[in-house]
Amino acid sequence: MTGMTKTELWNRYQEHLCICESIDLTLDVSRMAFSYDFLDTMAPAMAAAFDDMDALERGAIANPDEQRMVGHYWLRAPQLAPDRELTAAIQETTARIKAFATDIHTGKIKPQQSAKFSRILSIGIGGSALGPMFVSDALGDPASDKMKVHFIDNTDPDGCDRTLRAIGSELSETLTLVISKSGSTPESRNGMLAAAAAYKAAGLDFARHAVAITGEGSHLDEQAKSQEWLATFPMWDWVGGRTSELSAVGLVPAALQGIDIDAMLAGAAACDEVTRRHAVRDNPAALMALMWNHATRGKGEKDMVVLPYKDRLLLFSRYLQQLVMESLGKRLNLNGERVDQGIAVYGNKGSTDQHAYVQQLRDGVNNFFVVFIRVLNDGGETVYVEPGITAGDYLHGFLMGTREALFSNDRESMTITVPNVDARVVGVLIALFERAVGFYASLIGINAYHQPGVEAGKKAATAVLSLQTRVASELSRQPRKASEIAAAIGREEDAETIFSLLEHLAANGRATQFNGRNPATATFSVGG
Repeated sequence: MTGMTKTELWNRYQEHLCICESIDLTLDVSRMAFSYDFLDTMAPAMAAAFDDMDALERGAIANPDEQRMVGHYWLRAPQLAPDRELTAAIQETTARIKAFATDIHTGKIKPQQSAKFSRILSIGIGGSALGPMFVSDALGDPASDKMKVHFIDNTDPDGCDRTLRAIGSELSETLTLVISKSGSTPESRNGMLAAAAAYKAAGLDFARHAVAITGEGSHLDEQAKSQEWLATFPMWDWVGGRTSELSAVGLVPAALQGIDIDAMLAGAAACDEVTRRHAVRDNPAALMALMWNHATRGKGEKDMVVLPYKDRLLLFSRYLQQLVMESLGKRLNLNGERVDQGIAVYGNKGSTDQHAYVQQLRDGVNNFFVVFIRVLNDGGETVYVEPGITAGDYLHGFLMGTREALFSNDRESMTITVPNVDARVVGVLIALFERAVGFYASLIGINAYHQPGVEAGKKAATAVLSLQTRVASELSRQPRKASEIAAAIGREEDAETIFSLLEHLAANGRATQFNGRNPATATFSVGG
């Protein structure tokens, strides 16, 4: 495409600009190097993808491995749910969320020793953290938020302590949300235990400051009800974690922060309407999925670099990493054949990335395509940094210049344009990428709605912790090498893992390490 004249590019731009006025969004794919017959060639596959999506929304079993429906689209259009009970459950939950947030904001629901809740501590991981963190950062404003939000999204003790220290004496005014579908996710459980210990140390009853967002009947659900936590909200098995932002998972913390959740839901619903169209050129999610297919040859051969030119969208690419990579990164297709699929996602924000890795994008290995996100309204105060030129003009100029610099060296990109970053637009963007992921999964024939690799990692971690218990029981006052302890418990093949476990125990005062760090000579004994 390098040899294309400006006139030819202008004509291609007009031909391939997807304009969606009802959601105030455009998608420009003119700088993707697909041939003019590509969309026609892909028409039969895309027709099948439309049929798959229509069946999914009607309540078909779209996750065959787990025999589950996939219903995150119903969250913003409850009337489309396949039965009245689901419709009522969604509507009731949304109403309860808004009523609960109002009761917290007005002080009707009070903390144990303070007049009013002023902070939120949200504890979760994966979809229970990435979506809420993205929305909080994108739509929050420290000067006007109704409550200040803190997050614990890992089982790192130092990270938990840093967050709790940041809350400090205001823990008495802090409402803690524990978000876990199963109620037994280790990271969320461990974060909850760290928070509960902090409340106890401050002389506070954790239950009087706690809310559970979890599956009905889970261990967490039972704990919350038996201990009389302030509230519980449901997580349904037909909503996956990575598509749960517009469920109670994301709506509860957003409503408490003071974000307009009705506008988010309305934006997503409006985008869903647009992306149900079977006319590809009028459907930005379908067009985007086809561009992914073109760029990666349907085999994940290129990475997706997401570059939003707006600080409020800083965490969007991090959110999309889970949505895209957990959905599409699959070893087997629907026929059980090994395909090793996926699209790697990375990105930060413009123009920061121009001073980081855009140099490689422009002149290095051509193993990617870019999704620019262009926000028309600068926001903030208008500051003229040069005659007739604002700081926002610079930001927009950097986007246009970077796009042109990449295009001039045969680097492909597409551009999403939105008017601003508000609750409705965030809902639109979430729904747009959710639908594109579903379409692309159909095009390449994989199950986008399960995560066997994640489950494999959890099982492996459990096995390691079980081994650590055995290793710790073998420590004595007589120093021994890792290989000797491995032989003593009949796990010679795990000597490397055992050495790593011993190093960890020693670093945390639960063992003593002698004779350096060489695994062949280092010895370990009990105690610190």
